[in-house]
Order: sequence, then C-alpha cells, then structure tokens
Amino acid sequence: MNPQPAIASAAALIADPARAAMLIMLVDGRAHPAGELAYGAGVSAQTASSHLAKLLDGGLLSVERDGRHRYYRLAGPRVVSLLEHLASVGPGEPMRRRAPNRALERLRFARCCYDHLAGSLGVGITKAMLRHGYLAQGEGKALVVPPAGVEWFGHLGLDVDRITPGRHGIACQCLDWTEREHHLAGPLGTHFLERACDLGWFARPPSTRAVDVTPKGWHALKAHLDFERPNIGTKSDLFNRGFRLGHPR
Repeated sequence: MNPQPAIASAAALIADPARAAMLIMLVDGRAHPAGELAYGAGVSAQTASSHLAKLLDGGLLSVERDGRHRYYRLAGPRVVSLLEHLASVGPGEPMRRRAPNRALERLRFARCCYDHLAGSLGVGITKAMLRHGYLAQGEGKALVVPPAGVEWFGHLGLDVDRITPGRHGIACQCLDWTEREHHLAGPLGTHFLERACDLGWFARPPSTRAVDVTPKGWHALKAHLDFERPNIGTKSDLFNRGFRLGHPR
C-alpha cells in the first residue's frame, strides 16, 4: 500500500471545537500555558490536558518546559498557514464560549500574514488604495499599480519599477481569514509593510504577529489614504463577527 498524507488524522484533530479554539489562540505566535488555553476554550484543565496531548502527538503543537511549567505553541509556520486557510473556507459560524482574548483582538485588527499586513487594518488600507486608484484589479488574483499608484508609492520611498514580480505579479490579493475580504499581498505588500515600519507608522513587537499603529501612523494613514482610526472598543464592529474554528466571538 502506498503511503498517503495524514489528511484525515490532522483534520480530525482540528475538527474538535475545543482543540480548534486552542489552536487559534496560538496563532499569535506566542507560547501559552495549558491553563490559559483551557480557559480560552471553555474546558476544564483535565480536558485541556487530554486535548493538548493529542495535538502534540499529531504534530500540530510543540511544547517548551520551564521548570514545572509547560508552554505550548504551534509546531511551525505550516500549521499557521493551515489554520488560516481553513478559517477562510466555508460560511462563518461563530461559537460563543469565553470573552475575547485581548491578544486575539490585536491580531484580528492588525497582524503579519507571512510578510505582509493583514487583519482589519490590512483590508481597510487595501480598500483605500483601490478607492484612490493606487491599486487596480488585475487578472485573477493579481493587482496592478496604475501610474497614480506608482507616483504615490514613490512618495513613500518605494520604487515600484524596481520590485521583482512574484508568481502573481508585483501585487496580489490574499483572502484574510478573519475579515473574509482581501488584503494586499505579493512583493509590493511585503515592501509596503517594511517601508511603513521604517517610516514609523507601524511597530512589530517581538514574539507576536500583531502589528501596532503608532500615532504618527494614524496621522499618515489619514493624510495619505483618508483612512480614519476606527473605534476599537470591546463592542467594536472589528470583533463582533467572531472567530471561526470554534473560537469565541
């Protein structure tokens, strides 16, 4: 018998709502203790321990030991990619469990997706670029940069003509797994995030995929893209739709 990819076993591990909730909590790239994961998933410590053991055995998690404490994280970028792609498939069916985790709210608002900007902020900025004519829809997933966009990105210090195109050209759409809309990806998306950080618009704290917007950044986004700072209180629309894969709203 020819060996087959372990699709069924991995899918079965992720399919359990409590395990899915714990996996999504770990998407921020940080290691979390079992107690925190149990609380976020709405299960007892004993149940969480059983789930975590299965996820470890299935190769989806890794564990770090610090004395008597054990900290869990996703096994690698491929697991992050798997979860984000699964979360973007099918209708959103949020499940109500525990209150939202502040770290997860930050990730939903703005985070790194591979090497470009994602989350509500990434989607909003991409829409603003399209609205102003700095980007335009190309063929398939591709986005093209019209002359107005070449000039605008040039003002930011990005020479569009010197950026090496990728598989989908210089820029493309990436489906955002929390917003269910597209954000800017491809080489231009990578360079834009790097340049915005260099300009002091965004900050990328260590040990997390979250991206913070600085006061200078909010001013620049308003001036360059007419992008208003949203109200990101606990009842903000940014977080009202909830996380899929069994995560709390």
